[in-house]
This record gives sequence, structure tokens and C-alpha cells, in this order.
Amino acid sequence: MELILKQDVENLGFKDDIVTVKNGYGRNFLIPQGLAILATSSAKKVLEENLKQRAFKEQKLIEDAQKQAKDLAKLELKIEAKAGIGNKLFGSVGTIDLEAALSKAGQSVERKCIKLPGGSVKTLGKHIASVRLHREVFADLAFEVTKPIEKE
Repeated sequence: MELILKQDVENLGFKDDIVTVKNGYGRNFLIPQGLAILATSSAKKVLEENLKQRAFKEQKLIEDAQKQAKDLAKLELKIEAKAGIGNKLFGSVGTIDLEAALSKAGQSVERKCIKLPGGSVKTLGKHIASVRLHREVFADLAFEVTKPIEKE
């Protein structure tokens, strides 16, 4: 079954992609959730016209995303977390913590666009996360997990 995605779908494709999925997945999940529409010939023609009109705007979005990627590379993020013996954290640092730290630093990135190796960080030290700013622009975000500074 051929569908046109109306939104980004994890592990399937991005908005306005034409994808082929199994009938049940398309009929029972993607279409009722409003994530996709059937890829009929008329829908494909409308999509092509919309993509032509959006090409110039898309270039501007890519340039903005590349600028934001450079800004992210310059950032020095430090996330404080309590740790025990052997630099193991009590709990973990996840995408929610990274999103909060980025918003404090003045960068707005949705947490679903942040990928951590292993899903979360469980040790102190320097780590790298991958951030998707646009379907074509990815950035590596370096951050450090530190112990909180004890107040006397």
C-alpha cells in the first residue's frame, strides 16, 4: 500500500515522503491517526506541485538548520547529576534533561529530535548526542555530566 506521509514517522519517513507499507499498518494505524493519506494519482500530483512551491522555503530552512548546528557545536553544556562510587549516576540523564539544558542555553530543540547512544547516559564524563535539526541536517552535541557543586 502506497501512502503519502503528512507528518514525520519514526523509522518510516519524513513529511511528504511516499512510502510503501503493509496494508494493515496503513489502514489501521497511519491513516486513522492522521499520519498519512493514500497515494492516489491526484494526491501525487498535488504533492509534486506543493513540493515545487516549497523548494525555495526549504532551502532557507536548511540554511537556518546549518546555522543552528554551528551554534550547537560551540555550546558547552554541563548537566549536574548525583553520582555514587565509580562515577555511576543515581538514575540517568536522558533526552528530557538535554532538552531542558538546551532551552536554558537559548536553543530550542524538540526532545524527539535528540538521540543518545544507548538511550540514556548513566556515568559521569563527556558524552555526545546526535541532534536532527532538519531531515538533511544533523549535528553532534557534546555535553558533560558532572557532580553537583556542594554548598557549605
